[in-house]
Amino acid sequence: MIRKAASSAIQLTRTGIAAKSSHEFGKFTHPLSLFSSNLHNLGHKHRRGSPKPKIDFSTIKDVDDAICLFRDMLRMRPLPSILVYTNLLSVIVKMKHYSVALYVFDEMRRIGAPVDEYTFSIAVNCYCLLNRIHFGFGILGVMFKSGNKPDVTTFGTLLKGLFLDDKVAEAEKLFKKLLVLKICEPNDVMILTVINGLCKAGETIPALELLHLLEKTRWKPNVYAYSTLIDGLCKGGMVDEALHLLFQMTGKGVLPNVVTYNSIIQGLCDDGRWEDVEDMLGEMDNCKISKDVFTFSILVDAYCKEGRVKDAEDVLKDMMQQKICPDMFTYNALLEGYCVEGNMNRAKQVFNSIVERDLKPCIITYNILIDGYCKKGEIEEAWGLFLEVPRKGLKHDTPTYNTMIHGLFSKGRFVDGWKLLNDMEVRQVHPNLHTYSIMLDGLCKSREIPKALSFLHKMEEEGIIPNIVIYGTVINGLCKDGKLKIARDLFNKLPSRGLQPSVRIYTYIVGSLCQEGSMEEAKRLLVKMEESGCAPNSCLYNVIVQSLLKRNELSEAIPFMEEMCERGFSADVTTMIMLFDELQGDHENEMLKKLVKNIAPGNIM
Repeated sequence: MIRKAASSAIQLTRTGIAAKSSHEFGKFTHPLSLFSSNLHNLGHKHRRGSPKPKIDFSTIKDVDDAICLFRDMLRMRPLPSILVYTNLLSVIVKMKHYSVALYVFDEMRRIGAPVDEYTFSIAVNCYCLLNRIHFGFGILGVMFKSGNKPDVTTFGTLLKGLFLDDKVAEAEKLFKKLLVLKICEPNDVMILTVINGLCKAGETIPALELLHLLEKTRWKPNVYAYSTLIDGLCKGGMVDEALHLLFQMTGKGVLPNVVTYNSIIQGLCDDGRWEDVEDMLGEMDNCKISKDVFTFSILVDAYCKEGRVKDAEDVLKDMMQQKICPDMFTYNALLEGYCVEGNMNRAKQVFNSIVERDLKPCIITYNILIDGYCKKGEIEEAWGLFLEVPRKGLKHDTPTYNTMIHGLFSKGRFVDGWKLLNDMEVRQVHPNLHTYSIMLDGLCKSREIPKALSFLHKMEEEGIIPNIVIYGTVINGLCKDGKLKIARDLFNKLPSRGLQPSVRIYTYIVGSLCQEGSMEEAKRLLVKMEESGCAPNSCLYNVIVQSLLKRNELSEAIPFMEEMCERGFSADVTTMIMLFDELQGDHENEMLKKLVKNIAPGNIM
């Protein structure tokens, strides 16, 4: 029965997942041929000691030591037991030398060393970690040929490999076949692997259906499976479904733990459901489930994101009173809260306290502070921290450079910003689209439009695909520089590049057309805009009205002001000032007074 069932499982993967095993029994030379030829040279490291080597795993410090020990084992008579070989493979896998572990396994099979189901499972796991799941299925075939039966560990490893290789549907199908054909009894680890794999792939509904299916069998999901699914539901924005599942699991006698509650609290915080958060915290207290560092960190982070830094400070105090030490995630969340507030003095105090507590700030910590100082315009403070990063044994990453370059550009220090871009290339820190957007914005703000166009074309030639934000930056720069024709040419090319203009880009073009007096063209573009599904906003109408008022074309502006009323848009401060100036010059215009009153924000009139 087991052979027939397993054959069915292998059949499942026939279309591209399963690989044909080597014709030579148990030997997978294709992925390891290069490794095999090179690793034969590693055994020349001499060992001190008796002629009969002693198996001592404590001597293994690196992969060379593992290979030397393996060669010693090959010379032993009788050969060591399965347990010894398996322990050696496990040590090599822990060092993350998966190809070396497979080489050792291959050699074991060649010399006839003993292997069992667990040894085979280690080999399957290595292939999965190398994203060669098809060879993992090949090992499955070899197991049957050698009289070994794959167990729950083997199939669990294959399922994990399928998920790692983004073969989610195949993994779900294999798991269901294992249940239907009763190939093996799924354990808690296998069930968790499948639920977790589905949730990470965003397949929370299939995961929920699978969990309900398991509830009806003798293979009951445990608290870890429920918690994983609850976390997936919360991350997918389905907090109410997560709460319902929490209620169901407790009804089935599965008691939630702190991890379960942390996921629920995170989901509720993300939704801004603060009363429900308090209820959950109270429920934890009633169930005698102690909050951990993650619970407190979630609360600190959520409060800071809501601008409630005082509440975050209270949580931190409560944390200290309960003798729970904040970690770097907690402090980073608090630092970001202070930086968003612009309270850099308090942020620096917290930063100094981190060092005093023997915690090591990470690059994220420095990025938060550098960004805070840049936004406050305190570039020298930001620069000091930027220089401090390598002195603390840390490396600048792309966000560090992006933040610092943007800060320098905001102060008009364009030369220094470009020097940093060159420094990125020297240090092999790869720029991302945000980096290029910052550089182009800097060029446009410094009115170096030809350089901006050249930079954009260079990006395209090098295969870097600009996004709509980058094109918008360049179009805006062209419009401000009076190069409307070039801006329109670039605007018209967007659809052919798979991009649809945003309302902001339409605003740039329409505003420039109005300033030039090309009102008919501006109106046609507005019609085209709505036909393409991009609805105009308040900002666009304000730009049009302002452009017309600057040209003393009040009569042209009035129809747009009437449209603003119909769409429920309000005039911004600049528009209101210009309209008040118009009213002072025309006291008797009652229609204009009424129109201005209708589009005035709030109770300004």
